[in-house]
Amino acid sequence: MNLDIQDLSGTFTTFDIVASLVLSFVLSAIIGWVYRYTHKNVSYSQSYVQTLVMVGMIVSIIMLVVGSNIARAFALVGALSVVRFRNAVKETRDVGFIFFVMAIGMTTGTRFYLLAIVATAVICLVLLLMYKFSWFKLDVQRQVVKVQVPPEPGYTNLVEDIMIDYCTDYELVSTESVRSGALNELYYTAQLKKSKKPADLIAALSDINTGQRVTVLTGYDQTDI
Repeated sequence: MNLDIQDLSGTFTTFDIVASLVLSFVLSAIIGWVYRYTHKNVSYSQSYVQTLVMVGMIVSIIMLVVGSNIARAFALVGALSVVRFRNAVKETRDVGFIFFVMAIGMTTGTRFYLLAIVATAVICLVLLLMYKFSWFKLDVQRQVVKVQVPPEPGYTNLVEDIMIDYCTDYELVSTESVRSGALNELYYTAQLKKSKKPADLIAALSDINTGQRVTVLTGYDQTDI
């Protein structure tokens, strides 16, 4: 019995279907494990990694269906344009992994099996090397300082005097009125001097802000407010 599937876009066999699905699953799973191994922050999501594997397999099937049929490709774009993604991507590298599995799905779906295997091996090796040797790491420890003070200008000047004493550099990010205008909340990004500690900065700011809240957040590479 002939199990070949034939239409206007060409012919693909049952072997092509099985090979594309199996290879896209294996390669996408490898990418998922590399993502899991190299993930550093607390925002790891098992659902996201499972989605990577699923996307790789789905794109593989889509490429088999589309084949070289231009009309079908445009129809697919129109159908997918109604999809809206509302979940924000937490890290920029997550977008790269999405494109990675999509590329693998496209190569397996178009039956470039060797290209898919080689690309996965090379890119995963690069990712592991970047993780192992911390390529492009900016090893600078910075703080976000949040302090509440009365709205009088003199308090802001006192805060900045302390920032000068305790920090090698600082920058005022924003000023916000809180408690119906009873207080101003000041946000700074700063880099502490080597001889100073966050607790020292908190103690100094607490002495001049009439007992209001002082918060110091510490992070490497980048700090988000």
